[in-house]
Amino acid sequence: MRDEVVEFLTHLSVEKGLSKNTISAYRSDLDRYFQIANEIKLDEESLNEFIAHERKIGKAESSIAREVVTLRNFAAFVSKEKGEVNPLNKVETPKISKRLPKALDIDSILSILQVFETPRNPIEIRDKAILELLYSTGIRISELTEINVDLIRGALDSKTLRVFGKGAKERIVPVGTPAINAIENYLVSGRPVLAKKKLESAAFLNSRGSRISRQIVWQTIQDATKKAGLGKKISPHTFRHSFATHLLDGGADIRVVQELLGHSSVTTTQIYTMITIDRLRESYQSAHPRAK
Repeated sequence: MRDEVVEFLTHLSVEKGLSKNTISAYRSDLDRYFQIANEIKLDEESLNEFIAHERKIGKAESSIAREVVTLRNFAAFVSKEKGEVNPLNKVETPKISKRLPKALDIDSILSILQVFETPRNPIEIRDKAILELLYSTGIRISELTEINVDLIRGALDSKTLRVFGKGAKERIVPVGTPAINAIENYLVSGRPVLAKKKLESAAFLNSRGSRISRQIVWQTIQDATKKAGLGKKISPHTFRHSFATHLLDGGADIRVVQELLGHSSVTTTQIYTMITIDRLRESYQSAHPRAK
């Protein structure tokens, strides 16, 4: 089914306008299915066997659910193109429990940001700008790595940043003063050294002068967290979760937070309100004389 896979991925890219990262995830799921499946076919029985295999090796239910969605979408596309009945039209996505996103408190975030308070070299100047920008805007790691230098320079004057999210959807996010200062320092003292006279359009560069990867951003956060002495596993998405939670804790309207995060549905954003409600409940239990 190699030809059908290529056509499907092209359809997602050209007609649906999905991002490179999303298409890469679809490709990975399809490659895995056809690697594991005993026969090169896609029907309900084969899919159930695949799901059983993934559970047997201990794969997370959230990952299995994503794979099922990929395969359902692929089957629907192929069936429509061939004018056949979709063999997976009755297959439901496995139910997974809704997990609360992990957010850090403000003091923990500040301790991470202060690791590079006085950066000593171009890499630390860059990392300071990256951390400040992630927390200031709540953008995704993929959105950060795709920012070009012309957009980041434009943010210095307007204190807003144009971001291209999932499906190339554009949004404007405000940028706070500490992040603006860190970015300006990077553009003046960090990026010119890293660029090595290369004509690179990317805003954030690696030590070779090329566009920074998601892996480097991930490692930057791990190193900063370790230096801050938090002893926790922090991901780039933790900054996004903390950004949203702190806004809601501060009284921001959920629709505003939805727009800033680039969520297509407010339902996705509402999961953050569960965290704030839990905090309110804890405060009530500890402070009210008749709570217990």
